[in-house]
Amino acid sequence: MKTVNLLPPLPPDAAQLRHALQTNRGETLTLLYQRTFPMVRHYVLQHSGTEHDAKDIFHDALVIFYEKAVGGTLELTATASTYVVAVARNLWRRELSRRGRCSVADLNEEHLQVPEPAGATDSEAADASVLEYVEQLGEKCKNILLSFYYFQQPLEQIAVTHHYRNVRSATVQKFKCLERLRNSVRNVLFETFSA
Repeated sequence: MKTVNLLPPLPPDAAQLRHALQTNRGETLTLLYQRTFPMVRHYVLQHSGTEHDAKDIFHDALVIFYEKAVGGTLELTATASTYVVAVARNLWRRELSRRGRCSVADLNEEHLQVPEPAGATDSEAADASVLEYVEQLGEKCKNILLSFYYFQQPLEQIAVTHHYRNVRSATVQKFKCLERLRNSVRNVLFETFSA
């Protein structure tokens, strides 16, 4: 039995897509989500991922797509959906490669329980430990992550404050800083639980 696609088509080329994103961003992104997320979810689930992983990867791929489309640097050689799926697949492969260094699946339930410091509440302990790792990243990363996550500044403002040429550069730097933070936490966990 053949399924009928009831979704309206996305604009076929990058210029029309850019115009659609600028004039009706919500509807265009919703349509792209409806067409593309099921394919990304299927791929991630088939390759050792979870529903949450699929949502994270799709979101990251959509941000990359949106920034390129609106910035005028998007070159489509296929449909927008195909492009987003390809970006998501590459992001997921990179994530799997990164996870391969320290597999979370190898940890059992007792490894996942972290002892609480005496006299501190759960949130205070978590805040203190995260801030310790953030402090180790250096001033640049510390300022970017705190600006974005704690003070909830938009990336446009962070780009201006930190003298980046554009928002994309600030986004990439934020991602790199976040990866460094994740890696330092992962390394400590790996050292702690492998001892």
